[in-house]
Parts: sequence; structure tokens; C-alpha cells
Amino acid sequence: MKYLDEYRNGDIAAKIVAEMRRVQTRPWVLMEVCGGQTHSIVKNGLDHLLPEGVELVHGPGCPVCVTPLEMIDKAHAIARSPNVIFCSFGDMLRVPGSDGDLFSIKSLGGDVRIVYSPLDCLKIARANPEKQIVFFAIGFETTAPANAMLAWRAREEQVNNLSLLVSHVLVPPALEAILSASGNRVQGFLGPGHVCAVMGYSEYDPISTRHHVPIVITGFEPIDILEGTLMTIKQLEEGRATVENQYSRVLTRQGNLPAQQLIGKVFEVGDRKWRGIGSIPMSGYHLRDVFSRHDAEKLFDVEEIATLEPEICISGEILRGLKKPHDCPAFGALCTPQHPLGATMVSAEGACAAYYAYGRHLNPQGADKLHQIVPGPVLDDVSVKPREEREYTHASR
Repeated sequence: MKYLDEYRNGDIAAKIVAEMRRVQTRPWVLMEVCGGQTHSIVKNGLDHLLPEGVELVHGPGCPVCVTPLEMIDKAHAIARSPNVIFCSFGDMLRVPGSDGDLFSIKSLGGDVRIVYSPLDCLKIARANPEKQIVFFAIGFETTAPANAMLAWRAREEQVNNLSLLVSHVLVPPALEAILSASGNRVQGFLGPGHVCAVMGYSEYDPISTRHHVPIVITGFEPIDILEGTLMTIKQLEEGRATVENQYSRVLTRQGNLPAQQLIGKVFEVGDRKWRGIGSIPMSGYHLRDVFSRHDAEKLFDVEEIATLEPEICISGEILRGLKKPHDCPAFGALCTPQHPLGATMVSAEGACAAYYAYGRHLNPQGADKLHQIVPGPVLDDVSVKPREEREYTHASR
């Protein structure tokens, strides 16, 4: 393929769905990991195109959503501090803490700034030597290299009025926690394409082997997701459990080695709390001791801040694939993107936010999206060529 619209082609989608129907003999529950995949699924109604018995559930793949409420409150406490310029990507400014959000702090006189790259903070720090510049470093492995570069350059260039409030989480321990939990329903994963572009996907092999679960690293366009789903179903039907790469036009098995080396120099792995889920052992990055001068959590008196989620929220069960957003009694009523109660509604990438944005709170069955990608009926006798012969096979990198 050469062009984006080919990844949204209804005829190709129809062939893939027909092939799913041909090979599927049993019900299967699959989880997509990335929030971007969730939005593509709900926006295009892909979950309603699948054969009966194939269910997609939504994983903890939204970085804003899984940033714990207490970390949001720590960020707000620092942003309210005198002599602080608090920097963040824009998606964090509307995320509510226990008392307001960063926008409300800014409206009350706090110096809160949106940056488009972590390295923008170096310029701000040099231009304001009398201020403490704090960057809110959140996300999965995808954003870790740029955040690591900020800490590295701050130390190397002795920009001592710059620090990071770090809340990085890692995908493989989350998958391990989901598969090990009682009541787990997930039988296969559509793996995180963007994360694996940085980290590669060899670290998923032990998880797949230990739990005998197929993991197909998948892209974000409708055809990507349908093909990844087909590949996962084929493994399940054949009794196989391996890691496969659907997103071969972007990522390789080893990933971005220079980025991984930089991450290893700046961060070490430790326990992390996930919003809606709780603490997962060895599931996050923390700044190494040599960067303690640039660790905002140590520089500011916020380590003891702790908060609780609203009891009505079921975001933890949604993030573990046990329930869907419309199973929550608060969804679309007490909990909306304007007034979110829990993890999966606080960010535009979250599963609840996706369901709300595309009208699932009005029509839980999503029938209005049924034919958005495949405009006509899918014929069961339409076959798909072998992977290496298909018209939609991805071009090599």
C-alpha cells in the first residue's frame, strides 16, 4: 500500500471479515491495547463488523487515563507553588484532579504552559533562571525517549532549575497483570504498535508462551485492526500462541535501539500505580538516582499525597477487559467528558470517551456505525489470498 485511504478501503475490509467468518469456529475475546486502536474501532464500527462470537474488549492503553489521580494531584500542587512554571502537553490540562484542573490553576494565576516537545522546557528554563521549571512526563514507552533526553540534557548542560514529574508506565507488566487476574476473559491481544516501534516486541514472547496467548502487534487504521484481528483468530483456531507483527511497515522486532539505550541510562524500572487498576509491580519508569536533582517528586513536598477514586466508577474493570463502558451506571449521565469520574473518561483517548464521542451512550449497540467501513453486506464466499499475495500486504520499510 502507498496511500492512507487504502487502509480504509471497504472492499478490502469485506474480504478480511469474510475470511474471519470462514476460519472462526468458536467464540473468542480479544483485547486491543492502544487507546488509538480503541478510537479507530469505535469510530468506524469495527467491533460490529466482526463475526458473531468475536468480541473486542478495551485495554489500559490510554496514557492519560492510567496516570493515577494522586499523580494528577501532585502535579496540581506543584503548579500552584510560587515561583514555578509548570509545563505539560495539552492533553493533561483538562484532566481533573481532586480539586480542579491545570486550566483552572492557570486561570487563577498559575504559570502553566503547553509545550509541544519536552525539549521546549530547556529554552524556558534558560530564559527564566529565577523560576523552577517542571515538566509533567507521562506516558508509555512511546514518549519515554524524548522525556529521557530532556533529563539527560538538563544534567549534562547543568540546567539546575529544570525537573520532571515522572509517571511513566510499561505495557508488558500490564498485560501480565490482566492475564494473571481472576476472572480474566482475554484470549488474545492486538498489541501496541507505537510502543513496539520504540521497544520492539521480543519482550512479549515470554508472556505469550507463559499464558499460551497470541499477541499480534497491530497498527491503527481500520484495515490494520481487522487484519490483526484475523491473524489473532487464526492463531487461536489453530491452537498456536506466538507474537506476530502486523504493523511491519513501521516496526521491527528489535525496535529503536538508540532510544532504548537512552531510556536505560536515565530511567530504572520500579513499581507503579495505575489509575483504575492499582499498583502493578515493576510496571513503570523512575528517574535514576544520578538524576535526583531533576526529580520533581523529590524536590517538592508532594510524595505523601494520596487520593481515592469515586466508588461508582468501574474504569478498573473496563481497563482489564471485564466490562464495557455502557455497563457502567454513571456512563453518559453522571460521567461525561465534561465531568469525568474515572480513568477511561478523563482523556479523549479513553474507552469511555470514545464510546461517548461516537454516540454509544445514545445507542449502546452502535448500529449507526455498522456500515461505516464496509458499505454493503459481507459475502461469506469471498476468500482472502494468502498473506504474501494479498493486494493490501504492507510495503517493506
